[in-house]
Amino acid sequence: MSELGREALERCLSSVIDEHLDTDLITAGAVAAIEIADQGVRVAVELGYPASGYREELTAAVTSAVRAVASDIPLSVECSSSIGAHAVQPGLKPIPSVKNIIAVASGKGGVGKSTVAANLALALQAEGARVGLLDADVYGPSQPRMLGLQGRPQAKDERQMEPMIGHGLQVMSVGLLIDAETPTIWRGPMATRALEQLFTETAWEALDYLIVDMPPGTGDIQLTLAQKIPVSGAVVVTTPQEIALLDARKGLRMFEQVGVPVLGVVENMAHHLCSQCGHAEAIFGSGGGTAMAEQYGVRFLGSLPLAAQLREDVDRGQPSVVADPDGRIAGDYRKMARRVAAELSLRPLSRGSAFPEITVP
Repeated sequence: MSELGREALERCLSSVIDEHLDTDLITAGAVAAIEIADQGVRVAVELGYPASGYREELTAAVTSAVRAVASDIPLSVECSSSIGAHAVQPGLKPIPSVKNIIAVASGKGGVGKSTVAANLALALQAEGARVGLLDADVYGPSQPRMLGLQGRPQAKDERQMEPMIGHGLQVMSVGLLIDAETPTIWRGPMATRALEQLFTETAWEALDYLIVDMPPGTGDIQLTLAQKIPVSGAVVVTTPQEIALLDARKGLRMFEQVGVPVLGVVENMAHHLCSQCGHAEAIFGSGGGTAMAEQYGVRFLGSLPLAAQLREDVDRGQPSVVADPDGRIAGDYRKMARRVAAELSLRPLSRGSAFPEITVP
């Protein structure tokens, strides 16, 4: 085929929109190779985010587009992911064993942030990434229960602890270090020091993403994480009603002020799903998360239901993404995880990449 044929292929690929990047493959720089030879055409697409649940659909879309100009010759379409380390706050450097740290935050308690954090981490893992989860809520750690973890972390050496493994995730929480019924009656400096120790003294191993389940509010712990821990991006969780949105806006503004990009807004408990008939009712109102995202010019990552299944799953240590991997809720979380990672993939890469990039076939 001629060079004109290559240009025609590029025009066709520019018509393929990646629903997670909200742009076409050419503009996104996701077309890694176009090879034209007598034997046929080869197109390689390389995404900057894990996408196991989307790869087949995207491959089909690329195949259809290429067939529009090369219908009668052999065609090979390859779709893979390569997850890079992205830039963090000015003055901080990424740690060697973690490519990207994503904070999951809310302005107030009771919006289901920890459930979102656990399922988001598991969804990123299901999409093909290596993922860890740091429970930064030192006053009310819930991740050990949500992930079915018991026992104590083991010491790797005199300076570091091995993370515990929950459903494949590398996990660390103060809840793994104290008795479940022991209150953490700590003043701000003690709590922030505990968070720093959990982060720096855990032997994280080759993570693409470390999800940090932050405590609610915008106090000492939140500022410590935002100013001392190299965060690549943040996700803000809210519910639709105005009371929750008031505090969520404060959390979003805090990240903006300390130089942490907000990857988007999650609207949790957007509607109640009846466990008997499946009827959906917006008991907390509707559209609040979307309006907030539009107001601040960030991405709306999606809505999640208020469903008995979600509560039951985490209470027994089996978050919905692993309890019912083919179910509707797990599907929503996996789509949300791809959007979060895709949004991060559009951010500048770190100049000091933590470790060599891993290509997911």
